Amino acid sequence: MFDYIVIGSGLSGSTITNLIAGKLNKKVLLIEKRYHFAGNCYDFVDENGIMVHKYGPHIFHTDNKKVFDYLSNFTQWSSYKHRVLAFIDGQKVSLPFNFNSIAELFPEKISNVIQEKLIKKYGYGEKVSILDIKESKDKDLAFLADFVYKKVFKNYTLKQWGISLNELDASVAKRVPVFIARDDRYFSDCYQGVPVKGYTKMVENMLFHANIKIMLNTDFKDVIDINLGTKKIYFMKEEFNGKLIFTGMIDELFNFKYGYLPYRSLKLDFETVNEEYFQEAPVVNYPNDYDFTRITEFKHMYPINSKKTIILKEFPKDCKPNKDIPYYPIFTAKNQELYAKYQEEAEKFKSLILIGRLAEYKYYDMDDAVERALEVFEGEICNGK
Repeated sequence: MFDYIVIGSGLSGSTITNLIAGKLNKKVLLIEKRYHFAGNCYDFVDENGIMVHKYGPHIFHTDNKKVFDYLSNFTQWSSYKHRVLAFIDGQKVSLPFNFNSIAELFPEKISNVIQEKLIKKYGYGEKVSILDIKESKDKDLAFLADFVYKKVFKNYTLKQWGISLNELDASVAKRVPVFIARDDRYFSDCYQGVPVKGYTKMVENMLFHANIKIMLNTDFKDVIDINLGTKKIYFMKEEFNGKLIFTGMIDELFNFKYGYLPYRSLKLDFETVNEEYFQEAPVVNYPNDYDFTRITEFKHMYPINSKKTIILKEFPKDCKPNKDIPYYPIFTAKNQELYAKYQEEAEKFKSLILIGRLAEYKYYDMDDAVERALEVFEGEICNGK
């Protein structure tokens, strides 16, 4: 009945499903464990009329015009520009750490000296990893690097990841750089915003096609069997001769044969506040105070006339297998070695394709997930259609 089976309806799975059904005119079965599609991007309008992101804030941003144009087939975009503050030494300052942050936290004379030296060394408008600045031999830049490391990254990283920044891959530190400019937007990409009617509606539009059948509330293990011996795939106890595209946890796909791949999860506490607005920005980070890492206020993303507002506090935690939602792969050398074993196992299956954050054990932003799906479609799938 189906040419392709896709496991998981997040952005990776939904994009690849849409492309196969629409451009190749092939039959696709999309299997989703949750009661809804759209993965962690799922959003909804609550009883107060406020758009809420069920699994935490998602802000689309990209410099990839191809990705933006593709998604624009399914949604219109707001002109929203994301802003983040950090609570440091009793003040709320801009993130990424930038010239505004420096001016707010340091005396004017010191601030001016640091800004001039940053421009001279790295150039205005550049984004520089705190680890790179930390290696500077200039005493003022070394002072700045030490301050930002201790006040912005050190404790936040411990809360977010459960391990120190030094134990993580350097790519993690580079995700939140020092911005040598006064631009206080959290992202500087050409294209950024949120879908006018939400991510759920956008994904619904992607999946509205006669060639697509969707099974919600279905664990893939209930209908799919992976035979590790014969390297055959079975659907509903019959051999499946099409392609299986998997976007879930790769270790789960292979019954945790080599052990569990570690992830970080989140405890999400939503709260209705009887105020028009709770905080000055959509997101305020708390690197050194409280057990939560940040507070999100959704009305900043989707403004609405309401006397109430919804806030979300995020409490990072270890991910318990088969219980918690795996949000973030933990990038250490040991974990990458474990993933490589599962990847080698997957390569033995000619009809199996892995895409997405969980299947590839990579930190994909939303645009990265879509870009990767486009690449796989144009490469592996179209070349082997």
